[in-house]
Amino acid sequence: MSCASVWYTNVTPNLLFCFENGICLHLTRLTKQLPRLMATATSKKAAQNGADQPSIAQIPINRIVTLDEFILRSEKDFSYATGELTGLLRDIGVAAKIINREVNKAGLVNIIGEANGAENQSGDTQQKLDVYANERLIECLQNSGECCAIASEENDDIIHVPPVNSKQSHYVVMFDPLDGSSNIDVNMSVGTIFAIYRRKSDPSGPASLTDFLQSGMKQVAAGYVLYGTSTMLVYTTGRGVNGFTLDPSIGEFCLSHRNMVIPEDSQTYSVNQGYYSKFDLEMRRYIDNCSDQNFGLRYIGSMVSDVHRILIQGGIFLYPSTRKYPKGKLRLLYECNPLAMLIEQAGGKAMNTQLKRILDVTPTELHQRCTIAIGSPKMVDDLKAFIERYSALPL
Repeated sequence: MSCASVWYTNVTPNLLFCFENGICLHLTRLTKQLPRLMATATSKKAAQNGADQPSIAQIPINRIVTLDEFILRSEKDFSYATGELTGLLRDIGVAAKIINREVNKAGLVNIIGEANGAENQSGDTQQKLDVYANERLIECLQNSGECCAIASEENDDIIHVPPVNSKQSHYVVMFDPLDGSSNIDVNMSVGTIFAIYRRKSDPSGPASLTDFLQSGMKQVAAGYVLYGTSTMLVYTTGRGVNGFTLDPSIGEFCLSHRNMVIPEDSQTYSVNQGYYSKFDLEMRRYIDNCSDQNFGLRYIGSMVSDVHRILIQGGIFLYPSTRKYPKGKLRLLYECNPLAMLIEQAGGKAMNTQLKRILDVTPTELHQRCTIAIGSPKMVDDLKAFIERYSALPL
């Protein structure tokens, strides 16, 4: 990636930007020789001026707040913050801009369709954009060196990240690079889902599998990027949920949805009802009840898209067990945990069909599958009552 381009210092205070082909890229992301100099200087400046800077809650709603500014200001809320998590979130934001560019021109170049019939570790057929998004995310995370290892739904094993400038990294990152990628061919919404954990192993050595096999309660940040009619990045660090919309005119994610809260109840459910006859009795009874009450059925086939709609409008998303997938189909670490953390931070609930809270499930393998019911708290509670009433097995 070349640095040809137009440079600006006044788009966001104290930050240097390069615009290339309509994408705003930081100098720190364009060179390995200066991996964190700019970010470190900016973080120190923000910390020095922290007493003079208003918090995010004090900034007027009509003032433009970029993702970078929001992250830097939010860093003050954590006494133990060192800037690593800030760097990771900014790296993910940069990767999202690059992926967004390719998604938007997928029909114009040879980047749609299957990737030579290859399958990922989970047994799903890989799409060309799956591979592209996976490579870009890994590349952006490796260049900064803010994490010590990466796990992706598209890779069999964890990927170790070499230290940058001998720096010891304290975080691991997991992601589904492009959820719902089969929808690309028909021009429907897809998204990137990510989760960040603090490593458990000794920072002086390489990361281990135990760093990834942590319950969802151990996540320090989680979120998703939705590539749709507009591109949105929604994330949480455990203190509420905020959404940012990509402004293509300046190449920046700007705060558009402050302190997102999911509706308490709704009359919309999301499930692949084509598998109705393969669901367990209690799930069929719940779906029958939704139908009897004339609830709306909305199912896109991309979990991140369905959950985003539910976050905004309310409802419940279901992916129960079937005869083919008795343990569920969705991945616990790459999809269920990050979205469960985000929905709970917005006031919702997430559980599996054994009525266990998703975030309390301790994973035993990297690509572990699970069932899930996630969404408005009252609707999840109603489903729980149906399962307790009709389940043929003791819970």
